[in-house]
Amino acid sequence: MSDSLFKDFSSVPSKQWKQKIQFDLKGADYNKTLLTHTNDGITINPFYHQDDIEKLSIPSTDKDFKICQSIFISDEQTANFLATDSLKRGADSILFIANEPFDIKTLSNKINSTEIEIHFQLNFLSESFAEELAKEFKECELHINIDIIGNLVKNGNWFYNLQKDHEILGQILKNSTDITSILQVNVSNYQNAGATTIQEVAYALAHANEYLNHFEKNIPEQIQFNFSVGTNYFFEIAKLRAFRYLWKIITDDYNIKTKAPIFTQPTLRNKTLYDFNTNMLRTTTECMSAILGGADTVSNISYDSVYHKKNEFGERISRNQLLILKEESYFINASEYPEGSYYIESLTKEISEKALAIFKDIEKGGGFLKQLKEGTIQRKIKESADKEQAQFDKGELVLLGTNKHPNMDDKMNDMIELYPFVKTKPRKTLIPPVIARRLAEKMEQERLNDEA
Repeated sequence: MSDSLFKDFSSVPSKQWKQKIQFDLKGADYNKTLLTHTNDGITINPFYHQDDIEKLSIPSTDKDFKICQSIFISDEQTANFLATDSLKRGADSILFIANEPFDIKTLSNKINSTEIEIHFQLNFLSESFAEELAKEFKECELHINIDIIGNLVKNGNWFYNLQKDHEILGQILKNSTDITSILQVNVSNYQNAGATTIQEVAYALAHANEYLNHFEKNIPEQIQFNFSVGTNYFFEIAKLRAFRYLWKIITDDYNIKTKAPIFTQPTLRNKTLYDFNTNMLRTTTECMSAILGGADTVSNISYDSVYHKKNEFGERISRNQLLILKEESYFINASEYPEGSYYIESLTKEISEKALAIFKDIEKGGGFLKQLKEGTIQRKIKESADKEQAQFDKGELVLLGTNKHPNMDDKMNDMIELYPFVKTKPRKTLIPPVIARRLAEKMEQERLNDEA
């Protein structure tokens, strides 16, 4: 249809819409009645209009998102079987997690292919082992994902020490040029500990900037960013878009062309032990936000991952959630879909501006590592987490089935296979670690005690 359906209607400016709303409120205060203020310092308006929107130029993603299955390596043959089985069932990316070196040959059997994307999360640092991985998986799109600063953030200590960690990483960057990406910035640490959306973006940039400054002469072509995605649907879409926008600004300022593929997982912070099936609804919207925000790889988590060991049913359901989004809901090249949405464009711009301001303050304060050492980053995350926790405890922040409409007949003590709460070990650390904590933990512990 060549003629516009709305050609007979005159456009209505933003000011006129607001006047009409104020008239309909019959004396009620517009600001107190219709404006919503978030923990991020963003005010949500009752309507958005093209008069008020400045559209940012968000770098586009050049490929469809990958469906990733995460597998912990406790036995190489078992891990290989799980990987090949997942690939047959629709996954096209695998994340292997390991706490110690393993038999690479056994693991790689039948999965060393140009069509497969392989990620490693190694909770140890070894130059020789990284080189062996690069040789064995040379046919794949390989991401080793070393994040020495992320390890410091999570555990409070370097793998060895500041100098040796940087030296080993520098040698790996220098010698392993065939690896798709070696460096990772693990932003999930901040989100799962309670950081706000704006803090996540700012800390991602400041964290990465430490690597850009240190490896100035040997900056890799790609640095992968690992984000956790929460349930605040539109904010999470805007968060990833804002990051992509700001990363281009920073790399342009450095005059480098380092890409930033985004790896995403649903957050753990809002997952619950009771009414655990609701976790499936949460992870579905979170994966949707990730895809629409421009994630390159999405790795879902099982609805029962809080308390169950990995199992075939849970893993299949989590993978099928992504397959449905991709194959049946047509979330293909979906990062283009939010373009032109007044609300999302407005959120993207505001998150970008506020995150950039925090990033600049961190750099003025001596950089990300300095503020970690001083405890500034940890303190700000804790302040945000405490505020969110208080809202949950009061019932202002709702987790359905837990602090609203709980089914008190649910009994979980006999079903728990994994300890679902924060484990703390008294140990000496260089800095206070950033500790991930679920919102429902205290309430769940009380219910479990009542069951006993």
